[in-house]
Amino acid sequence: QVQLVESGGGLVQAGDSLRLSCAASGLTFNNYVMGWFRQAPGKEREFVATLRWGAGSTSYADSVKGRFTISRDNAKNTVYLQMNSLNAEDTAVYYCAATLVYKPTWRGDGVYWGQGTQVTVSS
Repeated sequence: QVQLVESGGGLVQAGDSLRLSCAASGLTFNNYVMGWFRQAPGKEREFVATLRWGAGSTSYADSVKGRFTISRDNAKNTVYLQMNSLNAEDTAVYYCAATLVYKPTWRGDGVYWGQGTQVTVSS
């Protein structure tokens, strides 16, 4: 059974940094594409960043490019999201996701999600 558990969220001030972690179990971690998504109140869930196999290629939403960094530690089965220069628009519940076969929509069978961690940025 695949489990993804996010941690590291909290309340910070604008300009601060946070690092989110997502610990994965029940899967062969280094085979999976890992992603971070977020959902703000009243809005749909949106893509933040993905990291493909091994050292892999990364992609970021334009809104976070240059401020956020996704990384993974295959020995710890963990993916991270380093968030710098946070602003109020980054306030959301952040979700970790994993998929064996990359799909741009991140929907359907074989896509696994964590329960989310709240990030609140006060201005």
